[in-house]
Amino acid sequence: MLVPLWMYLAVAGALFSIGVFGVLARRNAVAILMSVELMLNAVNINLVAFWRYSETSTDLLLNGYAFTAFVLIVAAAEAAVGLAIIITVYRNRRSVIPEEAVALKG
Repeated sequence: MLVPLWMYLAVAGALFSIGVFGVLARRNAVAILMSVELMLNAVNINLVAFWRYSETSTDLLLNGYAFTAFVLIVAAAEAAVGLAIIITVYRNRRSVIPEEAVALKG
C-alpha cells in the first residue's frame, strides 16, 4: 500500500516548523545548530517524496536521491564548520550563547 503524498508533506512540515521554532526560541548555539539540521531533514523528506510521486519517477532517474545526497553533504559540512565556530567561541568566551558572540565583531 502506497502512503499518500500529503502524509509525507505533513511530517516534513511539522519537522520544519519545529526546526524554525528551535532556531527562533533557543539561546544555545548547539541547539540552534540541531534545529537547522532538523529543517534540512524536513527538506530531504520533501525532495524524496516529490521525486517518488512525480510523473517521471523511474528506477533509472534518481534525481530525488541525488538532491538528497547533496543536501546531506552540505548539512555535514555545515555541522562541522558550525561546531568548529561554536568551540572557538566557547574557548574565548566560556559561553555558547549567540548574543554574546556579537561582541567578537571588529
